[in-house]
Amino acid sequence: MKVFIDLKWFFLQEKKSYLTGTILLSIVAFFGLLPPKIIGMIVDEISKQTLTAAILMKWIVVLIVTALIMYILRYYWRIMIFGSSVKLARQLRNRLYYHFTKMSSSFYQRYRTGDLMAHATNDLQAIQGVAGSGVLTLVDSLLTGGFVVIAMAATISWKLTLIALIPMPFMALLTNYYGSLLHKRFHYAQAAFSSLNDKVQESITGIKVIKTFGQEKEDIAAFRLQSEDVVKKNVAVARVDALFDPTISLIVGTSFFLSVAFGARFVLAGEMTIGELISFTAYLGLLIWPMLAFGFLFNIMERGRASYDRVEKLLSERAEIEEDDRALSVVPSGNIVYDIESFTYPNEVQPVLRNIHFELRKGETLGVVGKTGAGKTTLIKLLFREFEGIKGNLLFGGKNIQDYKVDRLREAIGYVPQDQFLFSATVGENIAFGAPAFGQAQREAVAKMAQIHNDILQFSEGYDTLVGERGVALSGGQRQRISIARALILNPEVLILDDALSAVDAKTEEAILHSLKQERTGKTTMITSHRLSAIKHADLILVMDQGTIVESGRHEELMEKEGWYQKMYMHQQLEELVEQGGKHLE
Repeated sequence: MKVFIDLKWFFLQEKKSYLTGTILLSIVAFFGLLPPKIIGMIVDEISKQTLTAAILMKWIVVLIVTALIMYILRYYWRIMIFGSSVKLARQLRNRLYYHFTKMSSSFYQRYRTGDLMAHATNDLQAIQGVAGSGVLTLVDSLLTGGFVVIAMAATISWKLTLIALIPMPFMALLTNYYGSLLHKRFHYAQAAFSSLNDKVQESITGIKVIKTFGQEKEDIAAFRLQSEDVVKKNVAVARVDALFDPTISLIVGTSFFLSVAFGARFVLAGEMTIGELISFTAYLGLLIWPMLAFGFLFNIMERGRASYDRVEKLLSERAEIEEDDRALSVVPSGNIVYDIESFTYPNEVQPVLRNIHFELRKGETLGVVGKTGAGKTTLIKLLFREFEGIKGNLLFGGKNIQDYKVDRLREAIGYVPQDQFLFSATVGENIAFGAPAFGQAQREAVAKMAQIHNDILQFSEGYDTLVGERGVALSGGQRQRISIARALILNPEVLILDDALSAVDAKTEEAILHSLKQERTGKTTMITSHRLSAIKHADLILVMDQGTIVESGRHEELMEKEGWYQKMYMHQQLEELVEQGGKHLE
């Protein structure tokens, strides 16, 4: 019953619906007692040869009216109880979705996408079953069972009732044991389903890579193994689930045997009439559902408890970014100052950034370069508080970034990441994702700045062309430029291009940077890149190595230092000359 206690908050919230449904259910259970009693009375009338057409018609009318009343009440209690259970699923689904949007990237490193999807589908369905079928089976079995036992004992024979109930304690013990087994096995089954869900999602997303490396057979084999594991664990659940019905049927059969055997003796002894014995066996037939319902109830409860524990564990995960109640609800603007002694990722020991000190004035452009893994992306992401754990200060507009509300801080920043993500929508909808109210003119303006407008006009449907899942229908350079346009349409205070020009050619890169310089006067830009041509125009260039700044200055200053920057720039210039020469020779 623990899961009912866990869901107490919801039952209190929907107490009116559940109370109404329970009252209607109890009326239905009460009316359900009439047919067996009436049948017994008619049998006694027949045995006494006193049954007349009028008496028979009277009881037939009573049965018809009873059936109609039960029909109507059953319709409404289902709306009350099952309708409320749908509300529970909706609330939990909304809570999960809101929770997902508040979690940082480290959360998604710990949990796989398929696992999260399983929580939002299979687990919620099991929990909804508790609030719907679970409540029904609990209330209906108790009410129907209680009314039937009272009717048997009070109107027919309390002695025969006690005899018929002798096997019941054995059923309670066995179903409780089955329930504990079911809880454990269902938990494993849900975990296996999560893994399979994640495998499918990962394989479909990476189908191009799988085909490129010719790993279709291996991937199918891996899927088959996981699918077999899901089947194995669900069969283990089914084996326990299958024990409920035979056990209950055996108990019910034993009760029927005892009732008929001892009831016949009571009839012969004159303690009961044949009609009463028939009514008693009919009542005993009504007890079959409550007994089966208890089996269903244990099944539903244990499935729901396992799923609720999984969902609660997920919801108990705390967001790493905690916002102060007194945080400023203004969009920051102004100079950006990094004064960081060190930064360490959560649950890590070694810092990834050390001694980061520089100032970027409003309207200036920052370029960040360095080897792979030097800390360029981490440096950028600290600005919009993707991580906590900074030792030192990071100021934006003269105030620490922690002094702003997270939403307002990020509203000031347009971010184009290394790994561009496009939604399964049209090109125009992807560009206007952050500002859906903007019309075609604004969409085309930023597309021109990002040098993607002419490409879009060549698409089959222009701006209404569907890009496919994650932009699969586009080239890498097209995805990058659409992502840049999506950031530009917000006209952010700070535009961050995190190696976002790597898939475009040098000519297109130069055109994009020229457009940004012209159109974003007075706005700050931050660019990380492996290609130095993308940042040589910057007002401040940082060269990073192993999480610290090893060189800084303008392009001309760094060239004079004859350090890593100068050597890498000359190397890339030589590569470009060779490439141009190769084209010339062709």
